[in-house]
Amino acid sequence: MNKILILGAYGKTAQLVIERLLAETDLQLHLFLRQANRLSKYEQNERVTLIEGDVKNTDQLITAMNDIDLVYSNVGGTDLFDATKSILKAMTVAKVKRLIFYSALGAYHEVPGKFGAWNETAIADFLPGFRQSAQLIDQQQTIITTQLRPAWLTDKAEIDYELTQRDEAFKGTEVSRASVADVIVKIIKDPTQYQQASLGINKPGTDGDKPSWL
Repeated sequence: MNKILILGAYGKTAQLVIERLLAETDLQLHLFLRQANRLSKYEQNERVTLIEGDVKNTDQLITAMNDIDLVYSNVGGTDLFDATKSILKAMTVAKVKRLIFYSALGAYHEVPGKFGAWNETAIADFLPGFRQSAQLIDQQQTIITTQLRPAWLTDKAEIDYELTQRDEAFKGTEVSRASVADVIVKIIKDPTQYQQASLGINKPGTDGDKPSWL
């Protein structure tokens, strides 16, 4: 594996992943985002290619996926389902077989108790897109996927997390972006991990009715 395409590369978690991949690997990184100048600090880096575009433009994605080995999607928003359809179609046409997909807790109605009920309300506008996207990814049969469902995100400089599988109740209420980035980097380094899996990610010991800062 040599070339990685990161969609939504300006996202906070994506930027943590980028920095670690540049420091810890010799991979070529293709960074796809709406405004490429936001990551202009990488313009002179020989291992980085900046690509400006819209993930819902499938033709742009197909071009961006030329000779790509793995796609990491850090895309979000209320229109996530449309973006996911475009990503999967482009990967199929471009014959890219490995996808890491940033989803969210609640994508499978897997968050129990009062926290689950609170989360349903707190991200009500976004959950339909995550759920429709998860269903679409689960139904396709040609791409090897890993979906990530992190708890509510913090910017703490810590790596401290545990994982739950799709058929397990979600644990905890929060997790650091650095922890989620650690999971992503490990999978990129070894894409044989967590194939066709959907992983909940939380910091141990953070159970509660809502995240601690709310």
